[in-house]
Amino acid sequence: MRILHHRVPAGRTPSAPRAPVPRPTAVLAALAAAQFTVMLATSIVNVALPQVRAGAGLSDGGTTWVVNAYGLAFGALLLAGGRAADLLGHRRVLLAGLALFTLASPVAGLAASPGVLITARAVQGVGAAAIAPAAFALAMGLFPAGPGRGRVLGVWGAVSGAGGAGGVLLGGVLTQAWGWPWIFHAVGLGTALVLAAVLVLVPPAAGRGEGRFDLVGTVTVTLALTCLVWGLTTARGAGWGDARVLGAFVAAAGLFAVFAAIEFRRPDALVPPRLLGTGRVAAGNLLMALLGSVWIALFFFLPLYQQQVLGAGPLATGAGQLPLAAAIMLGSALAPRISRRLGATATVAGALITEAAGMLWLSRLSADGSYAVDVLGPSVLVGLGLSVAFVQLTAFAVDGPAPQDAGLAGGLVNTTRQVGGAIGLAALTTLAGSVTARAPAYGTHAQALTAGYRAAFAVSAGVLATTALLAVLLTRRTGTAAAAAAPPAPRPHPVRTP
Repeated sequence: MRILHHRVPAGRTPSAPRAPVPRPTAVLAALAAAQFTVMLATSIVNVALPQVRAGAGLSDGGTTWVVNAYGLAFGALLLAGGRAADLLGHRRVLLAGLALFTLASPVAGLAASPGVLITARAVQGVGAAAIAPAAFALAMGLFPAGPGRGRVLGVWGAVSGAGGAGGVLLGGVLTQAWGWPWIFHAVGLGTALVLAAVLVLVPPAAGRGEGRFDLVGTVTVTLALTCLVWGLTTARGAGWGDARVLGAFVAAAGLFAVFAAIEFRRPDALVPPRLLGTGRVAAGNLLMALLGSVWIALFFFLPLYQQQVLGAGPLATGAGQLPLAAAIMLGSALAPRISRRLGATATVAGALITEAAGMLWLSRLSADGSYAVDVLGPSVLVGLGLSVAFVQLTAFAVDGPAPQDAGLAGGLVNTTRQVGGAIGLAALTTLAGSVTARAPAYGTHAQALTAGYRAAFAVSAGVLATTALLAVLLTRRTGTAAAAAAPPAPRPHPVRTP
């Protein structure tokens, strides 16, 4: 499919001329709010899942798909969203994504059947796939590589992590006050406000990029990811040896192989080899996928433990996420300074080990425990490690690509995190469910549930420790990542948009 575009005369770049941004802080705030909304929608349903299940008539598998439908559509289409943003203009694609997200949210809130609710969540994910890479590319364009880039990455890390924790808090408040439909209505209203802010604050783009849209590659990788996550999710109830599960895994493997062949042959590939061969992009994305595999699961299991084992209500469960959110914001602010002091590789490895220690602590949850003893301390430790690792890995993943690939680079790192999260959530819920199913071996139902959660957190700790080791092996290079290490810029630079 050919993307129509403006031809740029020889000797000029698509971004010239460019007017300075009069209010860069306000622009960054609007773009960060867009990213916050995307992350908020990932976790806001978690605390309300018991109420959503009862209200919409969902089964156990359907309840998981309220989370997975959003994550799968988001992750599978992020690459396409990033490429479309580079070709059509970052601001245009951002506005389109925000509009679609705004329209889908009240549909989810008004859903009276499982099919409508899950479909609306998938449409939200499609909108998020346009929002995240476009907003990130615009935010990175506020400052060139070097001075000021650390500020953008710190803000992005803070809003991404705080959005996950804040979603649990807001979900608890809204569910207890007005019922579960309001978690979607509130997100819709908030997204509409962000849309208005972007229209007013973010200057129009100067033009469009060159190239073709890789429709064949997009369809192939989307089908591959769908088969993979569906197989992992279905395995929880049907078992790993079920013919449908095995068929889904075989189909996913075949489609991924076809996608790889397509990408190496097409001149305008969805994931061009040049992108993965730049700097530490490939290493950053691989490590981000592993980090993402435990990220979403954390915000899934913690609220369930607080509600189903400790007996906390939605509001108390949401409030319990505040220390985690505060730790994430603190870690994101300190990440550039830590990287400048210790170096990029030591920073990301230390952050991953810190998060692994917090997960290992959570793997000792007790069925008759308390929030103060079992959740508070490890939550802070996890938040600090997660945020620092996220900022540094993002710096790896976007340090090097050319400006015309900015949206694609942002889409790729978001894809690896989100798809890793969807796969990790499916695998860890399957593990926890399998352990809990052996209830007679653990006594009470609360003890059986706790055993499942403990197993999920223990495996998460192992994944993070392995990721730390891989970080040492894959990212060692003379110097530090300039993107994460640089101090804040003393003055703004022009926005660089396509």
